[in-house]
Amino acid sequence: MTDDTQKIATIDPSHDVALFLPDAKALEQAASAGMRTVVNFRAAHEKGGLSPDAEGLVAEKLGLNYLHHPIAPEDLSPETVDGFRRALNDLPQPAFLHCASGKRAGAMTLMALAADKGWDGDTALQEGKARGIDLTEDGIGQFVKSYADSKA
Repeated sequence: MTDDTQKIATIDPSHDVALFLPDAKALEQAASAGMRTVVNFRAAHEKGGLSPDAEGLVAEKLGLNYLHHPIAPEDLSPETVDGFRRALNDLPQPAFLHCASGKRAGAMTLMALAADKGWDGDTALQEGKARGIDLTEDGIGQFVKSYADSKA
């Protein structure tokens, strides 16, 4: 999809997770590749990259839907994930999801899919790892496992 194609984790045909911080060019390439929605998990105060407002304007100009759903790993809760799942289900697919490194975006996407597909926590983590999102050694991975197990 981009010059950084090795840094895109395609979780399934409807969910691509950027393992890098995308710029306007990467969003343009995502649109050209058929993405219909951009989801940004970065908080407004995070340094680097486009601000959420600027990214929203770029997405709009490209004809993409845009969801800014800021999340910090320490703020994760089942209710936060459930709210994201509801928002994602209301948006056109496929979606291009990102944070700064792909860990938050990958975790949120894996949890949403786990709940929808009935995956347990180990399966969710294995699905992520197989696609380049290895959360098995991260604290956020433990939350993914716990959340998925509660929905399986």
